[in-house]
Amino acid sequence: MNIIEGSITTPKGFKAAGNFVGLKKEKKDLALILSERLSTASGCFTQNVVKAAPVLWDIERVKTNNDKIKGIVINSGNANACTGTQGIKDTETTAEVFAGLANCEKENVLVCSTGVIGVNLPMDTLTKGVKNTFPLLSDTFESGDSAAEAIITTDTFKKTVCVQIELSGKKVTIGGMAKGSGMINPNMATMLCFITTDANISKIMLDKALYKCVEDSFNMICVDGDTSTNDTVVVLANGMAENEKITEKNADYETFKNALFYVNKTLAVSCARDGEGATKLMEVTASGVKTKADARKMANSVVSSNLFKAALFGADANWGRVLCAMGYSGAKFNPNFVTIVFRSKAGEILLMDNGTPIVFDEEKAASILKETEIYIDIKLKEGNESATAWGCDLTYDYIKINGDYRS
Repeated sequence: MNIIEGSITTPKGFKAAGNFVGLKKEKKDLALILSERLSTASGCFTQNVVKAAPVLWDIERVKTNNDKIKGIVINSGNANACTGTQGIKDTETTAEVFAGLANCEKENVLVCSTGVIGVNLPMDTLTKGVKNTFPLLSDTFESGDSAAEAIITTDTFKKTVCVQIELSGKKVTIGGMAKGSGMINPNMATMLCFITTDANISKIMLDKALYKCVEDSFNMICVDGDTSTNDTVVVLANGMAENEKITEKNADYETFKNALFYVNKTLAVSCARDGEGATKLMEVTASGVKTKADARKMANSVVSSNLFKAALFGADANWGRVLCAMGYSGAKFNPNFVTIVFRSKAGEILLMDNGTPIVFDEEKAASILKETEIYIDIKLKEGNESATAWGCDLTYDYIKINGDYRS
């Protein structure tokens, strides 16, 4: 696998555009993605019972292989969530407008929204924006980069990644972009992510690959414990690389899945790193656990603990909050055999050894926790399973950002 400079427009046959159309006060707020061919699509969506209108539309579109996807319309600044029947109509209208321009059916179009909940979309502005942005569609890197900029809300930077692999002698490219900074909780999808690939792969195998990748990437990050109404991860595969079609688990499938996981993980970690108001990224690994499910529960519980996130912000080595979070995670384990280590580029420090607390150097611990990337190693002796989760610290700025989000 080669990591390259690229975007969602780097795979063959994909175009994109980003534009300011007036949904926000001044920043870009509309992104379009177009595939030259109808694409096989797979998606993962929020587990929140309250689902935004675009999510309901997209779930129907990717549920089967009947509706091949031609393009995606993504607006930021308005979530089109909790908007009743009008929100459903507005989603369908958006798909119809794009379909008319792309010469396809409305069922060939996905729609995604992000922003303020409970406010109807200004449809005149949006439909005019789609029509004005469509001519800007291009397969250049800059167009993909512009689309990545247009989907962000409170993010402080664009999140993109691109890789190339070889499948049955053909060069295959996977490009991705994501947005996510707040309302990030370890649950299905957890933000907006769009992945394009020219790989030739069946719907069944694309679903298998994405579901597995999301399980260990987007489902293992937390910023604030809130699960959004709009969470979506979508992959479009148009087959234009002309590799031998992947229809079963074989060497090509494993190569594709591993590359797709890298894309998902990179974007997921970027979201955790860019948590609202965050100053530190934390990576928590639980190893030596009986089951994978228990390992996930432990790691996720620690990155989700507001108490520990606050301690991380203050560079306070309050490791008891780690053990406490493990204890209420729902995982089964023996606390008497837990070892906890904190690490960063400043060094590492042992805080608990086989259930026994260690008298440690507070100054050394503080220096380790003052770095911007912190690693928490939780080691048990009960099995061979492990899992890793990612999160960030909880700061004063998180309150400031969310105290006046609508204004």
